[in-house]
Amino acid sequence: MSDSTGAPGSPDPADRPEEGGTEPSAYPAEPVGASPDEASPADAVFEDIVGTETDRDPDLAVIEAGSRTLRASVGPAAGALEQLPGTPKDPAVAEALREVEKELLDRWPETRLDPSLVRIEALMDVLGEPQRGYPAIHLTGTNGKTTTARMIETLLGAFELRTGRFSSPHVQSITERVSLDGRPITAERFVEVYRDLRPYLDLVDAAQEHRLSFFEVLTAMAYAAFADAPVDVAVVEVGMGGSWDCTNVIDAGVAVLTPIALDHTDRLGDTPERIAVEKAGIIKPGATVILARQTVEAAAVVLRRAVEVDATVAREGMEFGVLSREVAVGGQLLTLRGPGGDYPDIFLPLHGAHMAHNAAVALAAVEAFFGIGTTHARTLDQEVVRQAFAAVTSPGRLEVVRTGPTVLLDAAHNPAGAAATAEAVEESFGFSRLIGVVGATVGKDVRGLLEAFEPAFDEIVVTRNSSSRAMDPDELAALAVEIFGEDRVRVEPRLDDALEAAVALAEEDDEAAGYGGVGVLVTGSVITVGEARLLLGGER
Repeated sequence: MSDSTGAPGSPDPADRPEEGGTEPSAYPAEPVGASPDEASPADAVFEDIVGTETDRDPDLAVIEAGSRTLRASVGPAAGALEQLPGTPKDPAVAEALREVEKELLDRWPETRLDPSLVRIEALMDVLGEPQRGYPAIHLTGTNGKTTTARMIETLLGAFELRTGRFSSPHVQSITERVSLDGRPITAERFVEVYRDLRPYLDLVDAAQEHRLSFFEVLTAMAYAAFADAPVDVAVVEVGMGGSWDCTNVIDAGVAVLTPIALDHTDRLGDTPERIAVEKAGIIKPGATVILARQTVEAAAVVLRRAVEVDATVAREGMEFGVLSREVAVGGQLLTLRGPGGDYPDIFLPLHGAHMAHNAAVALAAVEAFFGIGTTHARTLDQEVVRQAFAAVTSPGRLEVVRTGPTVLLDAAHNPAGAAATAEAVEESFGFSRLIGVVGATVGKDVRGLLEAFEPAFDEIVVTRNSSSRAMDPDELAALAVEIFGEDRVRVEPRLDDALEAAVALAEEDDEAAGYGGVGVLVTGSVITVGEARLLLGGER
Protein backbone atom coordinates (compact mmCIF):
# COMPACT_ATOMS: atom_id res chain seq x y z
CA MET A 1 0.00 0.00 0.00
CA SER A 2 1.12 3.56 -0.48
CA ASP A 3 2.78 5.73 2.09
CA SER A 4 0.35 7.12 4.64
CA THR A 5 2.58 9.58 6.46
CA GLY A 6 1.62 13.23 6.77
CA ALA A 7 -1.77 14.74 7.33
CA PRO A 8 -3.77 15.15 4.16
CA GLY A 9 -4.50 18.75 3.39
CA SER A 10 -5.07 20.29 0.00
CA PRO A 11 -4.54 17.57 -2.61
CA ASP A 12 -1.43 17.38 -4.73
CA PRO A 13 -2.62 18.25 -8.26
CA ALA A 14 -0.87 15.12 -9.51
CA ASP A 15 -3.14 13.04 -7.29
CA ARG A 16 -6.44 14.58 -8.37
CA PRO A 17 -8.97 11.98 -9.55
CA GLU A 18 -10.41 12.24 -13.02
CA GLU A 19 -12.87 15.03 -13.70
CA GLY A 20 -16.44 14.90 -14.96
CA GLY A 21 -17.91 16.16 -18.21
CA THR A 22 -19.15 19.53 -19.36
CA GLU A 23 -21.96 20.78 -21.53
CA PRO A 24 -20.77 21.54 -25.10
CA SER A 25 -22.12 24.28 -27.30
CA ALA A 26 -22.06 24.77 -31.07
CA TYR A 27 -19.05 26.82 -32.16
CA PRO A 28 -17.48 27.20 -35.60
CA ALA A 29 -14.56 24.92 -36.29
CA GLU A 30 -11.68 24.88 -38.70
CA PRO A 31 -12.27 22.55 -41.65
CA VAL A 32 -10.13 19.40 -41.70
CA GLY A 33 -7.00 20.07 -43.72
CA ALA A 34 -6.54 23.76 -42.87
CA SER A 35 -2.94 24.89 -42.83
CA PRO A 36 -1.23 24.05 -39.53
CA ASP A 37 0.96 27.13 -39.87
CA GLU A 38 -1.93 29.57 -39.62
CA ALA A 39 -3.97 30.40 -36.52
CA SER A 40 -7.39 28.95 -37.28
CA PRO A 41 -10.79 30.26 -36.14
CA ALA A 42 -11.15 27.07 -34.12
CA ASP A 43 -7.88 27.73 -32.31
CA ALA A 44 -8.99 31.27 -31.52
CA VAL A 45 -12.31 30.03 -30.16
CA PHE A 46 -10.54 27.33 -28.15
CA GLU A 47 -8.10 29.74 -26.53
CA ASP A 48 -10.82 32.33 -25.91
CA ILE A 49 -13.05 29.83 -24.10
CA VAL A 50 -10.16 28.50 -22.00
CA GLY A 51 -9.16 32.05 -21.10
CA THR A 52 -12.65 33.08 -19.98
CA GLU A 53 -13.39 29.97 -17.90
CA THR A 54 -11.94 31.55 -14.76
CA ASP A 55 -14.47 30.21 -12.27
CA ARG A 56 -13.74 26.51 -12.78
CA ASP A 57 -10.96 23.98 -12.96
CA PRO A 58 -8.69 25.01 -15.89
CA ASP A 59 -8.47 21.39 -17.07
CA LEU A 60 -12.26 21.26 -17.36
CA ALA A 61 -12.16 24.48 -19.35
CA VAL A 62 -9.90 22.78 -21.88
CA ILE A 63 -12.35 19.90 -22.24
CA GLU A 64 -15.22 22.35 -22.69
CA ALA A 65 -13.37 24.29 -25.34
CA GLY A 66 -12.40 21.15 -27.19
CA SER A 67 -15.96 19.87 -27.18
CA ARG A 68 -17.10 23.14 -28.75
CA THR A 69 -14.55 23.16 -31.55
CA LEU A 70 -14.05 19.54 -32.48
CA ARG A 71 -17.47 18.24 -33.35
CA ALA A 72 -17.96 20.26 -36.52
CA SER A 73 -14.66 18.85 -37.75
CA VAL A 74 -15.04 15.24 -36.68
CA GLY A 75 -18.80 14.87 -36.62
CA PRO A 76 -21.17 13.34 -34.08
CA ALA A 77 -21.61 9.68 -33.32
CA ALA A 78 -23.54 7.72 -35.92
CA GLY A 79 -25.82 6.06 -33.36
CA ALA A 80 -27.30 7.02 -30.04
CA LEU A 81 -24.94 6.43 -27.13
CA GLU A 82 -26.06 5.64 -23.63
CA GLN A 83 -26.83 8.85 -21.83
CA LEU A 84 -24.28 9.75 -19.19
CA PRO A 85 -24.76 12.75 -16.92
CA GLY A 86 -22.86 15.94 -17.49
CA THR A 87 -23.30 19.53 -16.38
CA PRO A 88 -26.85 20.10 -15.10
CA LYS A 89 -28.93 22.49 -17.18
CA ASP A 90 -30.10 24.39 -14.11
CA PRO A 91 -27.27 26.87 -13.33
CA ALA A 92 -27.98 26.73 -9.60
CA VAL A 93 -27.73 22.94 -9.55
CA ALA A 94 -24.59 23.06 -11.69
CA GLU A 95 -22.98 25.51 -9.29
CA ALA A 96 -23.97 23.41 -6.26
CA LEU A 97 -22.48 20.29 -7.86
CA ARG A 98 -19.24 22.16 -8.62
CA GLU A 99 -19.04 23.28 -4.98
CA VAL A 100 -19.51 19.70 -3.76
CA GLU A 101 -16.88 18.40 -6.17
CA LYS A 102 -14.47 21.09 -4.99
CA GLU A 103 -15.02 20.15 -1.35
CA LEU A 104 -14.47 16.49 -2.19
CA LEU A 105 -11.32 17.25 -4.19
CA ASP A 106 -9.94 19.29 -1.29
CA ARG A 107 -9.80 16.04 0.66
CA TRP A 108 -7.17 13.35 0.47
CA PRO A 109 -7.47 12.09 -3.14
CA GLU A 110 -8.28 8.51 -4.08
CA THR A 111 -4.83 8.00 -5.60
CA ARG A 112 -3.24 8.29 -2.13
CA LEU A 113 -4.04 5.49 0.27
CA ASP A 114 -3.83 4.80 3.98
CA PRO A 115 -4.21 1.08 4.78
CA SER A 116 -6.82 1.54 7.47
CA LEU A 117 -10.59 1.21 7.84
CA VAL A 118 -10.63 3.29 11.03
CA ARG A 119 -12.03 6.49 9.50
CA ILE A 120 -14.72 4.86 7.36
CA GLU A 121 -15.79 2.64 10.28
CA ALA A 122 -16.10 5.72 12.48
CA LEU A 123 -18.23 7.44 9.86
CA MET A 124 -20.46 4.41 9.38
CA ASP A 125 -20.92 4.26 13.16
CA VAL A 126 -22.13 7.86 13.47
CA LEU A 127 -24.41 7.35 10.42
CA GLY A 128 -26.05 4.33 12.05
CA GLU A 129 -24.37 1.65 9.89
CA PRO A 130 -26.37 2.24 6.66
CA GLN A 131 -24.37 -0.46 4.85
CA ARG A 132 -26.04 -3.09 7.08
CA GLY A 133 -29.50 -2.27 5.75
CA TYR A 134 -29.38 -4.38 2.57
CA PRO A 135 -27.63 -7.45 1.17
CA ALA A 136 -24.69 -6.86 -1.14
CA ILE A 137 -22.55 -8.30 -3.92
CA HIS A 138 -18.96 -7.06 -3.61
CA LEU A 139 -16.56 -7.07 -6.58
CA THR A 140 -12.79 -6.86 -6.81
CA GLY A 141 -10.18 -7.82 -9.41
CA THR A 142 -7.89 -6.06 -11.86
CA ASN A 143 -9.96 -5.91 -15.05
CA GLY A 144 -13.66 -6.22 -15.84
CA LYS A 145 -15.10 -5.03 -12.52
CA THR A 146 -17.26 -2.20 -13.82
CA THR A 147 -18.73 -4.11 -16.76
CA THR A 148 -19.40 -7.15 -14.58
CA ALA A 149 -21.06 -4.93 -11.96
CA ARG A 150 -23.27 -3.37 -14.65
CA MET A 151 -24.26 -6.85 -15.87
CA ILE A 152 -25.11 -7.96 -12.32
CA GLU A 153 -27.14 -4.79 -11.80
CA THR A 154 -29.07 -5.34 -15.05
CA LEU A 155 -29.81 -8.98 -14.22
CA LEU A 156 -31.04 -8.15 -10.73
CA GLY A 157 -33.19 -5.34 -12.08
CA ALA A 158 -34.74 -7.71 -14.61
CA PHE A 159 -35.91 -9.82 -11.66
CA GLU A 160 -37.66 -6.72 -10.26
CA LEU A 161 -35.20 -5.98 -7.49
CA ARG A 162 -34.30 -2.38 -6.67
CA THR A 163 -30.55 -2.03 -7.07
CA GLY A 164 -27.86 0.35 -5.94
CA ARG A 165 -24.47 0.29 -7.68
CA PHE A 166 -21.25 1.96 -6.53
CA SER A 167 -18.42 1.95 -9.07
CA SER A 168 -15.30 3.89 -10.01
CA PRO A 169 -13.82 5.72 -11.74
CA HIS A 170 -16.44 7.65 -13.66
CA VAL A 171 -16.39 8.23 -17.42
CA GLN A 172 -17.94 11.71 -17.68
CA SER A 173 -19.51 12.83 -14.39
CA ILE A 174 -18.85 12.08 -10.74
CA THR A 175 -22.56 11.31 -10.26
CA GLU A 176 -22.08 8.10 -12.32
CA ARG A 177 -20.42 6.52 -9.31
CA VAL A 178 -23.69 6.14 -7.40
CA SER A 179 -26.56 4.52 -9.32
CA LEU A 180 -30.08 3.52 -8.37
CA ASP A 181 -32.06 1.13 -10.56
CA GLY A 182 -29.40 1.27 -13.26
CA ARG A 183 -29.22 5.08 -13.54
CA PRO A 184 -26.80 7.52 -11.94
CA ILE A 185 -28.43 9.56 -9.22
CA THR A 186 -29.31 13.09 -10.26
CA ALA A 187 -27.00 16.00 -9.57
CA GLU A 188 -29.63 17.37 -7.18
CA ARG A 189 -29.69 14.12 -5.22
CA PHE A 190 -25.88 13.89 -5.20
CA VAL A 191 -25.67 17.37 -3.67
CA GLU A 192 -28.45 16.58 -1.19
CA VAL A 193 -26.78 13.39 0.04
CA TYR A 194 -23.46 15.19 0.48
CA ARG A 195 -25.05 18.05 2.41
CA ASP A 196 -26.91 15.59 4.64
CA LEU A 197 -23.61 13.89 5.49
CA ARG A 198 -21.44 17.02 5.89
CA PRO A 199 -22.07 17.55 9.65
CA TYR A 200 -21.07 13.93 10.29
CA LEU A 201 -17.98 14.30 8.10
CA ASP A 202 -16.91 17.28 10.20
CA LEU A 203 -17.48 15.27 13.38
CA VAL A 204 -15.33 12.35 12.22
CA ASP A 205 -12.66 14.62 10.72
CA ALA A 206 -12.23 16.35 14.08
CA ALA A 207 -11.72 13.04 15.90
CA GLN A 208 -9.23 11.44 13.49
CA GLU A 209 -5.55 11.96 12.80
CA HIS A 210 -6.35 12.39 9.08
CA ARG A 211 -9.51 13.77 7.51
CA LEU A 212 -11.76 11.42 5.60
CA SER A 213 -10.56 10.96 2.03
CA PHE A 214 -12.32 11.73 -1.26
CA PHE A 215 -13.11 8.05 -1.81
CA GLU A 216 -14.19 7.41 1.78
CA VAL A 217 -16.76 10.20 1.56
CA LEU A 218 -18.06 8.93 -1.79
CA THR A 219 -18.38 5.42 -0.36
CA ALA A 220 -20.35 6.75 2.60
CA MET A 221 -22.57 8.76 0.27
CA ALA A 222 -23.34 5.64 -1.76
CA TYR A 223 -24.13 3.52 1.30
CA ALA A 224 -26.35 6.26 2.74
CA ALA A 225 -28.17 6.79 -0.57
CA PHE A 226 -28.80 3.04 -0.89
CA ALA A 227 -30.24 2.86 2.65
CA ASP A 228 -32.44 5.89 2.06
CA ALA A 229 -33.84 4.61 -1.28
CA PRO A 230 -34.07 1.84 0.02
CA VAL A 231 -32.51 -0.77 -2.27
CA ASP A 232 -33.09 -4.52 -2.28
CA VAL A 233 -29.43 -5.22 -3.06
CA ALA A 234 -26.23 -3.21 -3.45
CA VAL A 235 -23.62 -4.00 -6.11
CA VAL A 236 -20.35 -2.55 -4.84
CA GLU A 237 -17.07 -2.31 -6.74
CA VAL A 238 -13.88 -1.81 -4.73
CA GLY A 239 -11.80 1.27 -5.43
CA MET A 240 -8.46 -0.52 -5.17
CA GLY A 241 -7.41 -3.82 -3.67
CA GLY A 242 -9.81 -5.30 -1.14
CA SER A 243 -8.84 -5.77 2.51
CA TRP A 244 -8.15 -2.11 3.21
CA ASP A 245 -10.44 -0.62 0.59
CA CYS A 246 -13.02 1.50 2.38
CA THR A 247 -15.90 -0.28 0.60
CA ASN A 248 -14.92 -3.35 2.66
CA VAL A 249 -16.98 -2.21 5.66
CA ILE A 250 -19.89 -3.88 3.86
CA ASP A 251 -20.71 -7.48 4.77
CA ALA A 252 -21.42 -8.99 1.36
CA GLY A 253 -22.89 -12.46 1.03
CA VAL A 254 -21.46 -12.78 -2.49
CA ALA A 255 -17.82 -11.88 -3.24
CA VAL A 256 -16.80 -11.65 -6.90
CA LEU A 257 -13.16 -11.78 -7.99
CA THR A 258 -12.63 -10.86 -11.64
CA PRO A 259 -9.26 -11.72 -13.28
CA ILE A 260 -6.27 -10.58 -11.23
CA ALA A 261 -3.30 -9.14 -13.12
CA LEU A 262 -0.55 -6.59 -12.52
CA ASP A 263 -1.81 -3.06 -11.85
CA HIS A 264 -1.20 -0.57 -9.03
CA THR A 265 1.92 -2.64 -8.27
CA ASP A 266 3.39 0.13 -6.10
CA ARG A 267 0.42 -0.24 -3.75
CA LEU A 268 -0.81 -3.83 -4.05
CA GLY A 269 2.29 -5.88 -4.85
CA ASP A 270 4.33 -6.85 -7.89
CA THR A 271 3.01 -10.38 -8.51
CA PRO A 272 -0.55 -11.69 -9.06
CA GLU A 273 -0.13 -13.77 -5.91
CA ARG A 274 0.65 -10.74 -3.72
CA ILE A 275 -2.16 -8.74 -5.27
CA ALA A 276 -4.54 -11.65 -4.69
CA VAL A 277 -3.80 -11.56 -0.95
CA GLU A 278 -5.16 -8.02 -0.75
CA LYS A 279 -8.13 -8.68 -3.03
CA ALA A 280 -9.18 -11.86 -1.23
CA GLY A 281 -9.79 -9.71 1.85
CA ILE A 282 -13.33 -8.94 0.66
CA ILE A 283 -14.35 -12.58 1.29
CA LYS A 284 -16.43 -12.66 4.48
CA PRO A 285 -17.21 -15.70 6.67
CA GLY A 286 -19.84 -17.92 5.11
CA ALA A 287 -19.96 -15.97 1.84
CA THR A 288 -20.18 -17.41 -1.65
CA VAL A 289 -17.14 -16.62 -3.79
CA ILE A 290 -17.47 -16.28 -7.57
CA LEU A 291 -13.96 -16.78 -8.89
CA ALA A 292 -13.18 -15.81 -12.48
CA ARG A 293 -10.32 -17.44 -14.38
CA GLN A 294 -7.05 -16.80 -12.53
CA THR A 295 -3.42 -17.79 -12.58
CA VAL A 296 -2.74 -20.84 -10.43
CA GLU A 297 -0.90 -18.70 -7.89
CA ALA A 298 -3.70 -16.15 -7.53
CA ALA A 299 -6.38 -18.85 -7.37
CA ALA A 300 -4.50 -20.67 -4.60
CA VAL A 301 -4.46 -17.51 -2.48
CA VAL A 302 -8.20 -16.99 -2.91
CA LEU A 303 -9.03 -20.63 -2.17
CA ARG A 304 -6.93 -20.55 1.02
CA ARG A 305 -8.82 -17.49 2.19
CA ALA A 306 -12.14 -19.20 1.41
CA VAL A 307 -11.14 -22.19 3.54
CA GLU A 308 -10.08 -19.92 6.41
CA VAL A 309 -13.49 -18.20 6.56
CA ASP A 310 -15.63 -21.19 5.56
CA ALA A 311 -16.78 -19.62 2.30
CA THR A 312 -18.24 -21.56 -0.64
CA VAL A 313 -16.43 -21.16 -3.96
CA ALA A 314 -17.72 -21.39 -7.54
CA ARG A 315 -14.86 -21.45 -10.06
CA GLU A 316 -15.02 -20.39 -13.69
CA GLY A 317 -14.24 -23.41 -15.84
CA MET A 318 -15.51 -25.77 -13.15
CA GLU A 319 -18.87 -24.80 -11.64
CA PHE A 320 -19.67 -22.14 -14.27
CA GLY A 321 -18.33 -20.69 -17.48
CA VAL A 322 -18.73 -19.96 -21.18
CA LEU A 323 -19.78 -23.08 -23.10
CA SER A 324 -19.82 -21.48 -26.55
CA ARG A 325 -19.61 -18.09 -28.21
CA GLU A 326 -19.80 -16.79 -31.75
CA VAL A 327 -19.50 -13.31 -33.16
CA ALA A 328 -22.84 -11.75 -34.07
CA VAL A 329 -23.87 -8.42 -35.55
CA GLY A 330 -23.48 -5.86 -32.77
CA GLY A 331 -22.04 -8.29 -30.24
CA GLN A 332 -21.91 -12.05 -29.68
CA LEU A 333 -24.14 -15.06 -29.11
CA LEU A 334 -23.35 -17.13 -26.02
CA THR A 335 -24.21 -20.30 -24.22
CA LEU A 336 -23.40 -19.83 -20.54
CA ARG A 337 -23.30 -22.35 -17.73
CA GLY A 338 -24.15 -21.25 -14.22
CA PRO A 339 -24.00 -23.35 -11.07
CA GLY A 340 -27.70 -24.03 -11.63
CA GLY A 341 -27.57 -25.13 -15.27
CA ASP A 342 -27.12 -23.98 -18.87
CA TYR A 343 -28.40 -20.82 -20.56
CA PRO A 344 -28.34 -21.05 -24.38
CA ASP A 345 -29.00 -18.31 -26.95
CA ILE A 346 -27.77 -15.35 -24.89
CA PHE A 347 -27.17 -12.27 -27.06
CA LEU A 348 -24.63 -9.92 -25.51
CA PRO A 349 -24.28 -6.53 -27.26
CA LEU A 350 -20.63 -6.20 -26.22
CA HIS A 351 -17.52 -7.34 -28.06
CA GLY A 352 -14.72 -9.73 -27.14
CA ALA A 353 -14.06 -12.99 -25.34
CA HIS A 354 -13.36 -11.08 -22.13
CA MET A 355 -16.90 -9.70 -22.18
CA ALA A 356 -18.30 -13.22 -22.54
CA HIS A 357 -16.33 -14.27 -19.46
CA ASN A 358 -17.58 -11.19 -17.60
CA ALA A 359 -21.12 -12.31 -18.46
CA ALA A 360 -20.49 -15.80 -17.07
CA VAL A 361 -19.16 -14.31 -13.83
CA ALA A 362 -22.13 -11.94 -13.54
CA LEU A 363 -24.63 -14.76 -14.11
CA ALA A 364 -22.95 -16.94 -11.49
CA ALA A 365 -22.99 -14.06 -9.01
CA VAL A 366 -26.71 -13.49 -9.49
CA GLU A 367 -27.43 -17.22 -9.18
CA ALA A 368 -25.42 -17.24 -5.96
CA PHE A 369 -27.36 -14.24 -4.66
CA PHE A 370 -30.61 -16.16 -5.22
CA GLY A 371 -29.18 -19.26 -3.53
CA ILE A 372 -28.89 -21.31 -6.71
CA GLY A 373 -26.19 -23.94 -6.44
CA THR A 374 -26.50 -24.08 -2.64
CA THR A 375 -30.14 -24.17 -1.50
CA HIS A 376 -31.77 -24.37 -4.96
CA ALA A 377 -30.90 -26.71 -7.85
CA ARG A 378 -32.43 -24.91 -10.84
CA THR A 379 -31.75 -22.17 -13.33
CA LEU A 380 -33.12 -18.67 -13.26
CA ASP A 381 -35.93 -17.80 -15.67
CA GLN A 382 -34.01 -18.11 -18.92
CA GLU A 383 -36.09 -15.64 -20.92
CA VAL A 384 -35.60 -12.97 -18.26
CA VAL A 385 -31.85 -13.65 -18.33
CA ARG A 386 -31.81 -13.32 -22.13
CA GLN A 387 -33.67 -10.04 -22.04
CA ALA A 388 -31.38 -8.67 -19.36
CA PHE A 389 -28.14 -9.50 -21.16
CA ALA A 390 -29.50 -8.07 -24.41
CA ALA A 391 -30.00 -4.75 -22.59
CA VAL A 392 -26.49 -4.54 -21.06
CA THR A 393 -24.37 -1.49 -21.86
CA SER A 394 -20.87 -0.51 -20.79
CA PRO A 395 -19.84 3.01 -21.89
CA GLY A 396 -16.20 3.34 -22.81
CA ARG A 397 -15.65 -0.41 -23.16
CA LEU A 398 -15.19 -1.13 -26.89
CA GLU A 399 -17.96 1.36 -27.50
CA VAL A 400 -18.65 2.45 -31.09
CA VAL A 401 -19.15 6.23 -31.03
CA ARG A 402 -19.20 6.92 -34.76
CA THR A 403 -18.97 5.21 -38.14
CA GLY A 404 -17.40 6.27 -41.42
CA PRO A 405 -14.68 5.75 -40.20
CA THR A 406 -15.50 3.61 -37.20
CA VAL A 407 -14.24 5.13 -33.95
CA LEU A 408 -14.07 2.92 -30.85
CA LEU A 409 -13.47 3.89 -27.24
CA ASP A 410 -11.94 1.47 -24.75
CA ALA A 411 -10.69 2.22 -21.24
CA ALA A 412 -7.85 -0.35 -21.25
CA HIS A 413 -5.06 1.03 -19.05
CA ASN A 414 -2.83 -1.96 -18.29
CA PRO A 415 -1.20 -4.68 -20.42
CA ALA A 416 -3.79 -7.37 -19.67
CA GLY A 417 -6.66 -5.06 -20.57
CA ALA A 418 -4.89 -3.90 -23.72
CA ALA A 419 -4.27 -7.46 -24.89
CA ALA A 420 -7.94 -8.36 -24.39
CA THR A 421 -9.05 -5.23 -26.25
CA ALA A 422 -6.68 -5.81 -29.18
CA GLU A 423 -7.93 -9.38 -29.54
CA ALA A 424 -11.56 -8.28 -29.40
CA VAL A 425 -11.08 -5.58 -32.05
CA GLU A 426 -9.45 -8.07 -34.40
CA GLU A 427 -12.21 -10.63 -33.86
CA SER A 428 -15.23 -8.35 -34.00
CA PHE A 429 -14.22 -5.69 -36.53
CA GLY A 430 -11.42 -7.10 -38.71
CA PHE A 431 -10.14 -3.70 -39.82
CA SER A 432 -7.61 -3.67 -42.64
CA ARG A 433 -5.88 -0.86 -40.76
CA LEU A 434 -6.26 0.39 -37.20
CA ILE A 435 -5.08 3.76 -35.87
CA GLY A 436 -4.63 4.12 -32.14
CA VAL A 437 -5.11 7.31 -30.12
CA VAL A 438 -3.41 6.81 -26.76
CA GLY A 439 -3.35 9.06 -23.71
CA ALA A 440 -1.86 7.28 -20.68
CA THR A 441 -1.36 7.96 -16.98
CA VAL A 442 1.88 8.33 -15.05
CA GLY A 443 2.55 5.35 -12.78
CA LYS A 444 1.00 2.74 -15.06
CA ASP A 445 2.89 0.09 -17.04
CA VAL A 446 2.72 2.20 -20.19
CA ARG A 447 5.44 0.24 -21.99
CA GLY A 448 3.50 -2.98 -21.42
CA LEU A 449 0.30 -1.27 -22.62
CA LEU A 450 1.96 -0.11 -25.85
CA GLU A 451 3.62 -3.48 -26.44
CA ALA A 452 0.23 -5.18 -26.15
CA PHE A 453 -1.25 -2.81 -28.74
CA GLU A 454 1.73 -2.81 -31.13
CA PRO A 455 0.61 -5.78 -33.27
CA ALA A 456 -2.87 -4.24 -33.60
CA PHE A 457 -2.02 -0.60 -34.41
CA ASP A 458 -0.74 0.33 -37.86
CA GLU A 459 -0.18 3.88 -36.64
CA ILE A 460 -0.44 5.53 -33.25
CA VAL A 461 -1.28 9.13 -32.30
CA VAL A 462 -0.05 9.89 -28.80
CA THR A 463 -1.70 12.63 -26.77
CA ARG A 464 -2.75 13.52 -23.23
CA ASN A 465 -5.96 14.00 -21.31
CA SER A 466 -6.72 16.90 -18.98
CA SER A 467 -5.60 15.17 -15.78
CA SER A 468 -2.49 16.44 -14.05
CA ARG A 469 -1.49 12.78 -13.79
CA ALA A 470 -1.48 12.40 -17.58
CA MET A 471 1.81 11.26 -19.10
CA ASP A 472 3.64 13.98 -21.03
CA PRO A 473 3.00 13.45 -24.77
CA ASP A 474 6.68 13.79 -25.67
CA GLU A 475 7.68 11.17 -23.10
CA LEU A 476 4.89 8.91 -24.33
CA ALA A 477 6.02 9.47 -27.93
CA ALA A 478 9.62 8.58 -27.09
CA LEU A 479 8.44 5.31 -25.57
CA ALA A 480 6.12 4.66 -28.53
CA VAL A 481 8.97 5.21 -31.02
CA GLU A 482 11.00 2.50 -29.28
CA ILE A 483 8.13 0.06 -29.75
CA PHE A 484 6.46 1.13 -33.02
CA GLY A 485 9.29 2.88 -34.88
CA GLU A 486 9.37 6.56 -35.75
CA ASP A 487 7.35 6.27 -38.97
CA ARG A 488 4.30 4.89 -37.13
CA VAL A 489 4.14 7.50 -34.34
CA ARG A 490 2.53 10.93 -34.43
CA VAL A 491 2.32 13.41 -31.54
CA GLU A 492 -0.69 15.67 -30.93
CA PRO A 493 -0.53 17.17 -27.41
CA ARG A 494 -4.20 18.25 -27.42
CA LEU A 495 -6.79 15.46 -27.38
CA ASP A 496 -9.16 17.14 -29.81
CA ASP A 497 -6.30 17.53 -32.31
CA ALA A 498 -5.32 13.89 -31.80
CA LEU A 499 -8.84 12.69 -32.54
CA GLU A 500 -9.10 14.90 -35.61
CA ALA A 501 -5.69 13.71 -36.87
CA ALA A 502 -6.62 10.05 -36.39
CA VAL A 503 -9.95 10.45 -38.18
CA ALA A 504 -8.22 12.30 -41.04
CA LEU A 505 -5.66 9.51 -41.36
CA ALA A 506 -8.44 6.94 -41.38
CA GLU A 507 -10.38 8.82 -44.05
CA GLU A 508 -7.26 9.11 -46.21
CA ASP A 509 -6.49 5.42 -45.88
CA ASP A 510 -10.04 4.08 -46.04
CA GLU A 511 -10.35 3.71 -49.82
CA ALA A 512 -6.99 2.00 -50.15
CA ALA A 513 -7.51 -0.25 -47.13
CA GLY A 514 -9.79 -2.72 -48.87
CA TYR A 515 -12.71 -4.71 -47.52
CA GLY A 516 -12.04 -4.30 -43.80
CA GLY A 517 -11.80 -0.52 -43.83
CA VAL A 518 -9.90 1.60 -41.34
CA GLY A 519 -10.76 2.03 -37.69
CA VAL A 520 -9.71 4.34 -34.88
CA LEU A 521 -9.33 3.11 -31.28
CA VAL A 522 -9.07 5.67 -28.46
CA THR A 523 -7.59 4.12 -25.33
CA GLY A 524 -5.01 4.24 -22.53
CA SER A 525 -7.06 5.70 -19.66
CA VAL A 526 -10.62 6.03 -18.43
CA ILE A 527 -10.08 9.79 -18.36
CA THR A 528 -8.92 9.85 -22.00
CA VAL A 529 -11.94 7.82 -23.02
CA GLY A 530 -14.40 9.96 -21.07
CA GLU A 531 -13.09 13.18 -22.58
CA ALA A 532 -13.02 11.68 -26.07
CA ARG A 533 -16.62 10.57 -25.61
CA LEU A 534 -17.61 14.17 -24.90
CA LEU A 535 -15.61 15.49 -27.84
CA LEU A 536 -17.17 12.96 -30.20
CA GLY A 537 -20.71 13.84 -29.22
CA GLY A 538 -21.58 11.41 -26.42
CA GLU A 539 -24.95 12.06 -24.81
CA ARG A 540 -24.85 14.31 -21.78
